[in-house]
Amino acid sequence: MSRPVANWVYAGVIMLLIQVVLGGITRLSGSGLSITEWDVVTGTLPPLNTVQWQDAFDKYRQTPQFRLINSDFTLADFKFIFFWEWFHRLWARLVAVVFLVGLVWFLRKKMLPSSMIRPLIILFLIGALQGAVGWIMVHSGLVGDAIYVAPVKLAFHFVFAMGLVVYAFWFALSLSVEPGARLTNSSGSAMRACTWLIVGLLFFQLLYGALMAGHKAAAVAPTWPTINGSWIPEGLFRLHPLKQDLVYNTITVQFIHRLLAYCLFLLVLIWTALAMRIRKAPASFRRLRWLPLLVVFVQIALGISTVLTSPGIIARRWVAFDWLALIHQMTGLLFLVTMVGMLYLVVPSKNNTSVTV
Repeated sequence: MSRPVANWVYAGVIMLLIQVVLGGITRLSGSGLSITEWDVVTGTLPPLNTVQWQDAFDKYRQTPQFRLINSDFTLADFKFIFFWEWFHRLWARLVAVVFLVGLVWFLRKKMLPSSMIRPLIILFLIGALQGAVGWIMVHSGLVGDAIYVAPVKLAFHFVFAMGLVVYAFWFALSLSVEPGARLTNSSGSAMRACTWLIVGLLFFQLLYGALMAGHKAAAVAPTWPTINGSWIPEGLFRLHPLKQDLVYNTITVQFIHRLLAYCLFLLVLIWTALAMRIRKAPASFRRLRWLPLLVVFVQIALGISTVLTSPGIIARRWVAFDWLALIHQMTGLLFLVTMVGMLYLVVPSKNNTSVTV
């Protein structure tokens, strides 16, 4: 076990989670297309004088988003949306610096055994890929008559972010969790299978949550428990071929997002019942086994509230919907981290050797 290295990676995980939340604020505030270039080095600093601000604003005024929906923007309006996109990018750079500086420091102190080098290199590569996917996403909103980024590319950007968080978190767990803190009795296999199923469904749930955000699909059916008064809504699976419908039909996207939420809730109920039946479990597992049910319950309640408040969306104003949507996303991140942690704590056999990445 290497506690200092684990704390460093955990700090990176927290920074990554903040980065995803900043991405949510950037999206909800309509700020994502305010910076039209990708300058890895010089883009660290915002415009520093009136001339630079006007130059950045002029570049934004050439975008379809400005021409079609924000043509009344003043320089002050532009500065507001610029800040969130710039801060989102700056935080990503800070995450990279924290990981890079930490890597150099621990290497100099000879605190990184060779077994840790490969996972850290993979972590850096995933982070670099995530940055590239982010620019591809932004560029999709700067061409043609696009006024927002492409929903599919937004979803891929979000999924890559989730993969980065999960990989870093799993690595940190492997460095910090004592073998005796993991559930290794005969119930481990059934619990692990159930946990894998939940994590698998959660991946698609988060993917469809990103598609909901990209399509701004909450407002197409702002009702609950039915979808516009029907359990099987009109317009479901109307696009052909089916793969187009599953991605671009907003009613289908919302229907699947809701259905996956109900399935996850039922699975977590089963998971919790199995967990509570285990008598001889490590203290760490006993303390946390109620957490998935609490988080998924809050997540569903927030999702319902977000949909119901979507008719109150006001362009360029932060209203109840935006707060609920952001907290809904944050709780989804917490649910993912919780279940990944449970996946690590529950092992399928009595072999209690720490599992690394």
